[in-house]
Amino acid sequence: MDALTSLLDEPKARGAFLLKTILNPPWALRIEDRAPISVVTMVRGGAVVRPDRGPVTRLGPGDVAVIRGPAPYTVADAPDTPVGVLVGPDQDCAPVNPGGTGDLAERGVRAWGGALSRDSSVMITGTYRAESEVGRRLLGAVPTVLVRPARADDPLPALLTAELERDRPGQELVLDRLLDLLLVGVLRGWLASPAAGADLYPARGDEVVGPALRLLGERPAYPWTVASLAARVGVSRAALARRFTGLVGEPPMAYLTGVRLDLAADLLRRPGCTLEGAARKVGYGSAFALSAAFKRVRGVSPREYRDGARSLLPPPSTGVPHTVVLDG
Repeated sequence: MDALTSLLDEPKARGAFLLKTILNPPWALRIEDRAPISVVTMVRGGAVVRPDRGPVTRLGPGDVAVIRGPAPYTVADAPDTPVGVLVGPDQDCAPVNPGGTGDLAERGVRAWGGALSRDSSVMITGTYRAESEVGRRLLGAVPTVLVRPARADDPLPALLTAELERDRPGQELVLDRLLDLLLVGVLRGWLASPAAGADLYPARGDEVVGPALRLLGERPAYPWTVASLAARVGVSRAALARRFTGLVGEPPMAYLTGVRLDLAADLLRRPGCTLEGAARKVGYGSAFALSAAFKRVRGVSPREYRDGARSLLPPPSTGVPHTVVLDG
């Protein structure tokens, strides 16, 4: 599995929050749920996504937006509509302007909002609840707002909409996998485009750095050194270090440490994974060695991270663009 494929293998929703929302103008939802990533598609009508930092992005019917948290943002019918509903942690909703929100109520299985009318917009939202369900490496690369325009050849938005209205045994599992497929479909188009950015594209296309990145991504637990990596790609240690640092922005072993710790962070969020087991899988000789590296780089111990100290970690953004709209 190469490094880009491994990014697409990371989304694995577990009991994701999925909801169809019926919205009558004027409407604006303030999202402060601190979720790592959400997927929004407009079944009917349009919307704008207003991050606190970054440009306003417009969505039309059938468009799919991937929105990276945990920073708050607003989804509304127009750029200047005042917020009517605040969505907090655990998807708790509170009217901000009760007189302007209309009659909001449950409207069926996994449906909420106002009464459906000719002017209503209908929005499907899928929210990953935990960072480990998406993967820290992916969160560190994806832009704040990524939009894929509507595609007639993609059946997933319609299929997800239909499945939301059903209540059958195993329905949660079906919805989780459909959400994963929809997210991966958008990300695959993004990763294949120049919009993926300098960190993901030119370096991986380089004749020296590209193979080195693939080796580190495919075998992160191998006891790599700059010398062994350079030998595998057929250049000197100095040439590899210089070229790798210039294109990736950090030396090969620093990059490998980041990959290993990202993988360890994801593993530690999985039920039953021990610190010793995570250390072995990512290339550390002992739990102590992993713990020391994790604390040095992340600022918290693996046990603190696993016990829910995500808020102590720095946000996984490193110069990623605010908004990317892919070509249709």
